Amino acid sequence: MTMQEHTADPALDFYQFDLLLTPEEREVRDRVRGFMQREVKPIINEYWEKGEFPFELIPKLAELKVCGGTIQGYGCPGLSSVATGLVAAEMAKVDGSVCTFFGVTSGLAMSSIYYCGSEAQKEYWLPKLASMEKIGAFALTEPDNGSDASHIQTTARLDGDHYVLNGQKRWIGNASFADVIIVWARDEATNQVTGFLVEKGTPGFEATVMHGKIAKRALWNAEIKLENCRIPTSNRLEKARSFKDTAVVLANTRFGVAWEGVGHAQAAYEMALRYSQERKQFGKPIAGYQLIQEKLVKMLAEVVAMELTTWRLSVLRDQGLMTDGQSSLAKMNNSAKARQIVALGREIFGGNGLLLENHIARHFADMEAVYTYEGSNEINTLVVGREITGVPAFV
Repeated sequence: MTMQEHTADPALDFYQFDLLLTPEEREVRDRVRGFMQREVKPIINEYWEKGEFPFELIPKLAELKVCGGTIQGYGCPGLSSVATGLVAAEMAKVDGSVCTFFGVTSGLAMSSIYYCGSEAQKEYWLPKLASMEKIGAFALTEPDNGSDASHIQTTARLDGDHYVLNGQKRWIGNASFADVIIVWARDEATNQVTGFLVEKGTPGFEATVMHGKIAKRALWNAEIKLENCRIPTSNRLEKARSFKDTAVVLANTRFGVAWEGVGHAQAAYEMALRYSQERKQFGKPIAGYQLIQEKLVKMLAEVVAMELTTWRLSVLRDQGLMTDGQSSLAKMNNSAKARQIVALGREIFGGNGLLLENHIARHFADMEAVYTYEGSNEINTLVVGREITGVPAFV
């Protein structure tokens, strides 16, 4: 695409970000954008307010053929990291709950199997998850071990040709209905963290939906109890030998959360800009007042920086050059900046920004979840600090 062919609204693509994308990446973005605007936006407020998930969307999501992201083979789309990130951004730009529902299967669950599973596990599960015939979940976080994920207390004890799992997990998206849950536990024999494929209906596994959330209300998070849950040894992820292997999965999905922050920020900026041009006070559109313009410019500056940083991170990932610190820096920075941007957008809407019908309220609330998960702001900060100083500030 030449500069002459670039037709995006300059107020929405201020640094001509579109020119950095390949035709294939733009096609994926536009395919997902159209779906989210057409199928999700008209219905999501009702589901979000009720705390229910629109399960009828799953077959339509599957038709997008983007589940599995960058994974090559096994029925997966084999997208570039940029295209995979754009999927997350476009979903978040309309709704964070649907974005996270999709990302748990496409990112965390499928990446766990792809990076840590046996060939047999990949061949069985990845095509089913890519087609969304099956839904996945990823169970790492525990009630007493949120940020300190490497010291999980869930245990796995070998008993003949089975492992026996005992413990608790919390905040596990999709777990109450997923067909396979990647459960991370400490092997009692080696004292190392490893992963297990726990299939739906396994005795000793119980998932209870959590209620009372203020963010991503349409996403079903669950509390999990594992009581003498027997898993065949064939369901152990054979390449998950320590928390370092778990960390590989997290680093390779964290870039997607950085893109999610981009989507929320883009939505807030675009909605606030449009609203400011339409809303009149004291005889003229509020876009004509200096304080509103200052807010909009601050929002735009951060959106542009987030887009360019996250695009570069994705290019480095495809080149095999992305580090843990780079992934953490993008997630840390984007979630913090997006949190500020949605707050400014809500301010521009004034009292109307508190109403779900204007959508900005959902983004305002949902960014609290994005800011917290996939490594809190503090933990991601320390991951970057460790990488640039060579000195870990936490164990």
